[in-house]
Amino acid sequence: MKKSVEEDVFIPLYPKSTVEDKSSLRSKFQERRFWSAVKLLSNVVLWDGIIPEDKVRDLGLSKLLNRYLLLNILNTPLGLDSIEKCNKVVACLPERWFQGLKGGSTLPELLNFSQHLLQ
Repeated sequence: MKKSVEEDVFIPLYPKSTVEDKSSLRSKFQERRFWSAVKLLSNVVLWDGIIPEDKVRDLGLSKLLNRYLLLNILNTPLGLDSIEKCNKVVACLPERWFQGLKGGSTLPELLNFSQHLLQ
């Protein structure tokens, strides 16, 4: 899994003006790469409970979400596409990771993502 996250994930960052046209090849390629990385995130998180939680959180959140997915989400214009991306990422996260957290707090690895959601 570590090798896949470090070597196989690639989401290009293009200028917003380039990807605003959803029919452009760059936009379509960027979207395919994003959804491929979300699928990898969901697969990595499925290993929670089988391999140590800190390893799953490091691969899934620190490396995959914060290094690749969040950059794409932040560069997506606000709207339905951005909401769908955020919803899919949240749906990947195991509920048990949030048990015992006090109201208004989150996992350290999710701080930037949660700040984006609040905005």
